[in-house]
Amino acid sequence: MRARSQSNSSAVLIAAISGRALAAAARRAGYRALVADFFCDDDTRALAERTAMLPGDLHKGIDPDRIISTLTKLSNREEPLALICGSGFERLPGLIDTLAARFPLAGCAGDSIRRVKDPERFAADCAELGIPHPEIRRQRPDDPHNWLLKRDGGAGGTHIGRANGDAAAPGRYFQRFVEGSSVSALFVGDGSQAHVVGFSRQFASPTTAAPYRYGGAVRLRRLDRKDAVTIESWLSLLTRRCNLVGLCSADLIRNAQGYHLLEINPRPGATLDIFDADEASPMEAHLDAARGKPIRLPVFSDCMASMIAYTDRPLESFPQIDWPGWAADRQAAGTKLRAGDPVCTIFARGPNIRAARQTLNARARELKRQWAGGIRP
Repeated sequence: MRARSQSNSSAVLIAAISGRALAAAARRAGYRALVADFFCDDDTRALAERTAMLPGDLHKGIDPDRIISTLTKLSNREEPLALICGSGFERLPGLIDTLAARFPLAGCAGDSIRRVKDPERFAADCAELGIPHPEIRRQRPDDPHNWLLKRDGGAGGTHIGRANGDAAAPGRYFQRFVEGSSVSALFVGDGSQAHVVGFSRQFASPTTAAPYRYGGAVRLRRLDRKDAVTIESWLSLLTRRCNLVGLCSADLIRNAQGYHLLEINPRPGATLDIFDADEASPMEAHLDAARGKPIRLPVFSDCMASMIAYTDRPLESFPQIDWPGWAADRQAAGTKLRAGDPVCTIFARGPNIRAARQTLNARARELKRQWAGGIRP
C-alpha cells in the first residue's frame, strides 16, 4: 500500500508493546508517527519520524513511573494530534487516565477499559443485553476439562490455558470452554454505535505451555449478512453501555447454537495490518471517532492474511538474511533468540481463505529454511 505524503502532516504519538503496525497505519493515512515501544526495530524506525524505548519490558510490563517523561521527550515540545495506546495497557486503565490528562487521547478511556476487561462486569453486561457469553467463575469447577483459565485484563492467547483442577490464583478466573470456530470483528466505536470494519478468522500457534498462543488471522471477504447484522448490533449495545471509542476488536466462537462473544479488546488489535487500506483508512476512522466526526469504512474484495513466525529452537545469533517485502517485525541479525520467540510477521493475499493460508505457510517455510541454515537466499 502506498503512503500519503508526510510533509506538513500532523503527528500522532503511539505507545504500545509493539508499535510497528500502528506506525504503518498512521503513515498510510498521512500522519507522522512518533513511536514508543519495547523494540524500536528497523521496521518501526523506517516508518516513524522518531522512536523511543517504552519503559519496562515484556516480563514486567510497562513502567508507569517513567512513561510520561518518555512520551514528553519523544514529542519534543510538539503537541501531537493524538495519543494512540496499543497493546500493553489492558491492565493499566489508571495509566490511560493519567496519560489522557497530559496528551489528547484517541481511543477508549480508563473507565471503558475497566468495564470490558473486568470479567464479572463484562459477563453481567452481556447477560443484561442478551448477548451470549460463556459462563465465568472464580471458584474451581468440578469439571475442569470443560473450562479455560484466563488472566484478568489479559490480551492475546498466551494468558489462556485449560483448567487443570487447581484453584485459580489471584487475578485469574475460569471461563467455560465453548467448542467451535473462532471469528473476530474489528470495529470502530463512536460511544453510541459500533461500525464493523470487517471480520477475520484467527488461528493459534500452540505450544505445550501456551496452547492458545496467537498465530495469525485471515480477513474474510464476507460474512453471512444476518450474522454480521447480529454481531454489529451486539457490539453497538456494548459500545453504548461501555462508551467504547475508536478501534476495538471482538473475539467470538461460532457453533451449532450460534455465536458466543468471548471478549472485547478496547484498542487497535493484532489484525490491524490485514484491514488497513489506502482509502477509508481504519486509522483515520479511529481518529475521527475520537473527534466526533463521521466514520468511513473500507471495502475489501479479497482475503488478506498475516501470521507470526516463531523459532522452535534457540538461536545464539540470528543470521543475516535478505528479508522479502512480505515480512515485517523482522529480527535483527545477531539477536539471541529463545525457543518460541517471534521472528517476524508474514503477510499474504488470496482470492479465498485457503489460498491465503497456503501462501502464508509456504512463505513461513521459506524463511525458516533461511534462518535455520543461516544461508542467504
